[in-house]
Amino acid sequence: MPVFEYDLPERFVAGTVGVPGDRTFYLQAVQGPRVTSVALEKQQVQVLGERVDELLDEVVRRTAGEASVPAVTPTGADDNGPLSLPIEEDFRVGTMSLAWDADAERVVIECLEVGEDSEPDEDGEVTPSPDASMLRVSLTGAAARAFAKRAGAVVAQGRPPCPFCGNPLDPEGHVCPRANGHRRR
Repeated sequence: MPVFEYDLPERFVAGTVGVPGDRTFYLQAVQGPRVTSVALEKQQVQVLGERVDELLDEVVRRTAGEASVPAVTPTGADDNGPLSLPIEEDFRVGTMSLAWDADAERVVIECLEVGEDSEPDEDGEVTPSPDASMLRVSLTGAAARAFAKRAGAVVAQGRPPCPFCGNPLDPEGHVCPRANGHRRR
């Protein structure tokens, strides 16, 4: 199983390629000349960003503020730059895990490849194949806060929601289930 490991990378960001409604989402880790880009779904980016923030909030709460985790993204820690080029998909993410390494005071994110031979079990969970690739990233609390903030912003840059049903609006409108199938703009 190939493992792409980044301990305190220069960059770890979520980003997209394409226009809203037709975007491909990526996580990208960069250390010197080495770049790893993994594709994933919008919902995975959203959940990962939310869970990272929740994990950090819990660490701050449990350690009574003693851990080196900022309560918010520190000034100047934002990374709003574009994804590093060229963007070459190393693999598509199936399963992700998130942990706090208390000894190193770091967030550890692992992304496992969804394999073509991976089958869902009776609960709908997909077990990665033994030769699946993995991206493992260790981040400081400040870098993790910056990642979570950017992940939320990337997800929010999509199409605006319909005020009636909440589904995304296309530029030409959409067939709204709350309007009995009539077009809404």
